[in-house]
Amino acid sequence: MSAETVATAPEKGPRHVALIMDGNGRWAERRGLPRVMGHREGVQALRRTIKAAPDFGIRCLTVFGFSTENWSRPADEVSDLMGLVRAFVGSDLKRLDEAGVCIRVLGRRKGLPSDIAAIVDRAEAQTAHNMAFLLQVAFNYGGRADLVDAAQRLVDQARAGQFDGDVTEEDLGAGLSTAGAPPVDLIVRTSGEQRLSNFLLWEAAYAELVFQDILWPDYGGEALGEAVSVFGNRERRFGGRDASPDVTAAKTAAG
Repeated sequence: MSAETVATAPEKGPRHVALIMDGNGRWAERRGLPRVMGHREGVQALRRTIKAAPDFGIRCLTVFGFSTENWSRPADEVSDLMGLVRAFVGSDLKRLDEAGVCIRVLGRRKGLPSDIAAIVDRAEAQTAHNMAFLLQVAFNYGGRADLVDAAQRLVDQARAGQFDGDVTEEDLGAGLSTAGAPPVDLIVRTSGEQRLSNFLLWEAAYAELVFQDILWPDYGGEALGEAVSVFGNRERRFGGRDASPDVTAAKTAAG
């Protein structure tokens, strides 16, 4: 599925929203629950958010599921997270497929448990024909690692005599795991933290950033709508100058 196959969103709304789903552990700790309960409730929040996204004109949703750095977490927590992946795909893949959702998994496949790698391949293959909505799951993903992998592909092509010349942004972008997806319009992080944490570093260049003080397990359509509303009030310039009538008139009057 490519950018051309994703329907256009309303003029002021984001077509592609990326989510850093932060706060599962804190949500559980505040309730005296084990961290895995926060992750389980986070899956419910993801279901709500995927369901609500098309109502806001969103046609592509990218979620940060598991980073390359998350392997350093305690073994039992990593095991719980892998179990949630198995459960989510087992319970939701058919429904998402029937709803026309194309699933794409970003990140490195090397190093994944064999059954998880098989689940990833099955989810992508089963939904590859769908065109209503694109769901990208960043799993075993890191923005720096993705850039390194893209650069390595160019090096390998050059060594094989398949690439000769100056490297362009298009060349590097074509090697990223997000290649072919619509440009990221909006990146949202929950929990009140205000950083990207190695997520979509290349793709974030001209994305709007919204930080919401809500823990991810409490997220859903209402919170997503608030983020979309903030986006709608932003003036996107993509590195250019503000050409709004009021600003232009003020500059003209000032001589």
